[in-house]
Amino acid sequence: MVEKGTALLRKLEINVAEAEKRTGKNTVNMQETYTVYLIEIRPAETVPEGGTPAAPDTLWRRYSEFELLRTYLLVTYPYVIVPPLPEKRAEFVWHKLSADNLDPDFVERRRVGLENFLLRVASHPVLSNDKIFFLFLTEVSNGTHITQRLCTHIYADSRLKSLSAMFRVKNPDKRFTALKQYSDELNTVISQLLRVRARVADRLYGVYKVHGNYGRVFSEWSAIEKEMGDGLQSAGHHMDTYAASIDDILEEEEHYADELKEYLFYTDAVRSVCRKHELIQYELEMAAQDLAHKKQQKEELATGTVRIFSLKGMTSKLFGQESQEQRESRLAALEQSIQEGEHAVKEKNAECQEFVRTAWEDIEHFKEQKDKDLREALIGYAIMQISMCKKVRTFCCFFPQFVHV
Repeated sequence: MVEKGTALLRKLEINVAEAEKRTGKNTVNMQETYTVYLIEIRPAETVPEGGTPAAPDTLWRRYSEFELLRTYLLVTYPYVIVPPLPEKRAEFVWHKLSADNLDPDFVERRRVGLENFLLRVASHPVLSNDKIFFLFLTEVSNGTHITQRLCTHIYADSRLKSLSAMFRVKNPDKRFTALKQYSDELNTVISQLLRVRARVADRLYGVYKVHGNYGRVFSEWSAIEKEMGDGLQSAGHHMDTYAASIDDILEEEEHYADELKEYLFYTDAVRSVCRKHELIQYELEMAAQDLAHKKQQKEELATGTVRIFSLKGMTSKLFGQESQEQRESRLAALEQSIQEGEHAVKEKNAECQEFVRTAWEDIEHFKEQKDKDLREALIGYAIMQISMCKKVRTFCCFFPQFVHV
């Protein structure tokens, strides 16, 4: 689902080849078990017929290092919908799937997800050119050096933390408001779809495994029948085959579920862009409000009009009017402050316009990618279900009396 449209993917092939469980000491000197993933990169060049492809450069990365890389990208490119990482712990599981993050099946699905994350970033027209991302792929070390290098580029964006429900922008951009609402609705729909799919998987697994019991019964029955023995043995074999097929079916289904989960996690990235725009808009409005207040102060000082219940009015009542020199000094200071405020408003307005321009370009790119990916995933899922139904129909034709609906 990733197109090789960037210079990086035209030069390099990127794979997360395998996962390995390791044991070591963490930052507080306690023993822990964790998983590392082998990243392989090799030049994307055509190998002559009969030739040998170049050996890949390899390095190991922990999931936490992928998290650190994504955090860096989020902070450095706030106008970009940064691709999500696969889930840290299994969500929307059904009873056959383990919720253990060290389970081999879960680790394998995460390996595929991490490879998809790297390919998504490498195919992005902006993120693919980032030097830190390139170092993440190519700098062979024990992990500590690259982690420290990433940490130096991640700064605490306290402005984002200050964005809370305590305030709202007065004139929100309707496009971002609609996008945020769409993101919330998409999150809800995909969550519901994954929950329903997990319940259906549980029931389907149970129905198929019931037929495994029929297979055992037929095999035992065949041992005591002379004329029907071969037929019963054959029926038992078909029942066992039918019951075992559910494992492959649900494993393939899990692949499509993971594709839906990716866009479930994408909704958080979309909301992050919307929150960033909301913050910039809020800062612009605050700068404009502060400028208007300073201009009002200048007008009051120049005309001598003072509001009675203002701090200035109370001060004048208590200590008398200012001298002409004091007023001129304050006027000069206010004039300077107004000029600075006008410059700040102009800068904030330019920042807001530039953010909207770049963010909307990336949003359009994301929408095209989403439509294409989800269409392919849902078509593939429908084809898989049709194929499964044909197999079940064939089985029902042979053993209609043993099929439970």
